Amino acid sequence: MQPDVSFVVAAYNAQTTIARAVESALAQEKISVEVIVVDDGSADATLERVRAIADQRIVLVEKRINGGPGAARNAGFALARGRYLAVLDADDTVVPDRSARLLARAEEAGAQIVLDDLLVIDERGAQASSRPMFGRERLDALPPVTLASFIAGNLMFDAEFSLGYLKPIFAREFMRVHGIVYDEGLRIGEDYLLVADALACGARCVVEPEPGYQYHLVDGSVSRVLKPQHVAAILDGDERFLSRHTLDNAAMVAQARRTRSLREAATFLDIVAHLKARSAHRAVQAALSDPAAIRLLKMPIMARLRRLAGRRSAMAGDG
Repeated sequence: MQPDVSFVVAAYNAQTTIARAVESALAQEKISVEVIVVDDGSADATLERVRAIADQRIVLVEKRINGGPGAARNAGFALARGRYLAVLDADDTVVPDRSARLLARAEEAGAQIVLDDLLVIDERGAQASSRPMFGRERLDALPPVTLASFIAGNLMFDAEFSLGYLKPIFAREFMRVHGIVYDEGLRIGEDYLLVADALACGARCVVEPEPGYQYHLVDGSVSRVLKPQHVAAILDGDERFLSRHTLDNAAMVAQARRTRSLREAATFLDIVAHLKARSAHRAVQAALSDPAAIRLLKMPIMARLRRLAGRRSAMAGDG
């Protein structure tokens, strides 16, 4: 019997959280599921934790060499049998009624993508707290999600969060017919590009404002620090996206803004790196190469830049 939803869980050294993630997917109510766990070359007890869960709905894939989240999820997509695909990170969970609500929303709207809010659960410290990433009021106020609006809502440093952070469900047959998979060259921003690819192929996207995906912050969580090479990889990914699709005028305008924001972000990161290295001259050169990026700098950093630049000028004068 075909499952309603195939959960794809890419796992790498996730021994402390993988069982919780898998069990939350297995606990979905009123629908049938399969849970495909792709171990991406873990060096810890991740595999053993999954094997210890006695449930025939689990499909375990063992990769000996780490290929990154995109490659691992693609391996799961290739094996999926469900009517819908759901991506679940190995350190996150989903609430029991999430899938049933999203499937009902998809079928009511004739949609191939359904986005729902994230519930951010901060488990660091003595007392856990939780909050929605966006909130119902903000999501209810969103215009219809088109390719142009989705791109325009994913500008670097433009807002605290963007829809690219969310973990939607996808109609599997639509993804299969159009050959839509993760860009394996990306380790940051890969979720955004998957949705953008689907929208560019004509997918209809709707938003369910009730949070059903739970994003956990725990002691020892490693935050990703955005680096220049990450921005460069995202720009390369966008170039590959543009080579695959012909965008309409509105989407092209939005893409131009996104590209500009990414380039400004790259310059901003260069400036900050030079400031941290106490290389005022290079910081000034980077700033002059793209003055618009300066707006991204906070006032204390700007003040430091001015002080360092002044000190550099004084030193040059002394020479």
